[in-house]
Amino acid sequence: MYDYLIVGGGIVGLSTAYALTKRDPQAKIALIEKESSLAYHQTGHNSGVIHSGIYYKPRSLKAKFSKEEGKRLRAFCDLHDIPYELCGKVIVATEQEELPLLDRLYQRGLDNKLDLSIIGPEQLKEIEPHVAGLKAIWVKETGIIHYQQVARALAKEIQEANGEIFLNTKVEKVQEGKHGVMVECGNRTFETRYLINCAGLHCDRIAAIQGMKTNMKIIPFRGEYYEIKPNKRHMVKHLIYPVPNPKFPFLGVHFTRMIDGSVHAGPNAVLSMKREGYLKTDFDFKDFAEVMLYPAFWKIARQNIGEGFKEIVRSFSKKAFVKSLQRLIPAIMDDDLVASENGVRAQALTREGKLIDDFFVVSNEHSIHILNAPSPAATSSLSIGHYISEQIPG
Repeated sequence: MYDYLIVGGGIVGLSTAYALTKRDPQAKIALIEKESSLAYHQTGHNSGVIHSGIYYKPRSLKAKFSKEEGKRLRAFCDLHDIPYELCGKVIVATEQEELPLLDRLYQRGLDNKLDLSIIGPEQLKEIEPHVAGLKAIWVKETGIIHYQQVARALAKEIQEANGEIFLNTKVEKVQEGKHGVMVECGNRTFETRYLINCAGLHCDRIAAIQGMKTNMKIIPFRGEYYEIKPNKRHMVKHLIYPVPNPKFPFLGVHFTRMIDGSVHAGPNAVLSMKREGYLKTDFDFKDFAEVMLYPAFWKIARQNIGEGFKEIVRSFSKKAFVKSLQRLIPAIMDDDLVASENGVRAQALTREGKLIDDFFVVSNEHSIHILNAPSPAATSSLSIGHYISEQIPG
């Protein structure tokens, strides 16, 4: 009998297990992961940005955790010799109609108590010589990191605290009883007093097989990236973002310096036909059918048909993708980019057709389920883990 059983070996599951070892050092803790390695999916296909929290509604969990995570994450990285850099980023308005949106975003950042400044074209050229823009926000508290390194350090801490980690262990059945939960996997059965669902792309399914009523479903969106060739990396000094469309739930294609020195451009956001579908050709009938038969998906699709069509065009046309990037860096060309690894975002969609904007958690007497943890979940992971540990009965 385990005291706590965590399902999901991504950075959120690992952070939760780590927080529990600190809260309750005597507890018997196990973490199970269906893949043969930890941090394989969303954590392993992450762009590596340490987000500041500028985009998120004040007092939301996303805003709160992004803000407080800075010190917590940096302290953890310093302790484990994990490299990171607070390089900063610019959010750039390139057209007149974007200026009011930029000003509102700046005010939101101030409401979230971030260290920001508005800069004009001259200052922008000093920070990013190749970027063209009318006005920009300079966000000092944004950084870059390799989240898989953080995940490995968390796993080491968990095991040193006598927590157990099981790979190649897929949940098949969850049965709740009077004194806890029984979790059947293909290779063994676990009994636990408390179940913690951090299954990311499959979190709604874990909740469903336990019988939880969640009023949502995970919709997978693939983000496709290009990498800038080494001889053109000098065109990106920091992180470069467009002003996001407030009616569309994604940030738009942007430029990201990586901690290894490479520079990535993207992502777009297109529906994935498989929950772990990193390629255009990846297809799973069950995953695809679930989305197509979910009425809420068609409602959100109709609401975003214009922007959604642009995302699909960018997916199949490198020329269209590059054209979007040229709004920020006019000198970038097709030949400067090569295809890179893609990612898949697990986005929760309610039955009413609303994308859940904040982190979303439901619980009962013997379990807690993290049902929406897209970006900035990696940035906020240690804070999310601490938060989840505090929600669990003593």
